Amino acid sequence: MQPAAATIGTMRVYLQQPPSGNESPRYVQLSLMPDLLGGWELLRETGQTGGRSQLRRELFLQQDEARHAFEKARDTQLKRGFQVVFTSGEPHP
Repeated sequence: MQPAAATIGTMRVYLQQPPSGNESPRYVQLSLMPDLLGGWELLRETGQTGGRSQLRRELFLQQDEARHAFEKARDTQLKRGFQVVFTSGEPHP
């Protein structure tokens, strides 16, 4: 009998760019959570604080794929100058 793989719970990270001039800061919120059918859902919400936002959803069958996509999306935003404001779940790098 093989040991059960460790599962992660809901993970969330909220990132924000420093405001430039008179504009409100831009933000990205990434959420990773299990769905009701045993898969994983990655939500990416982006927008300007107090303004319009966009929500994209990506579905994964495997937990490892979902976590890799979450970490890659987070790292991409960090390279673009976003700063971590809030995390829940597992710690950020």
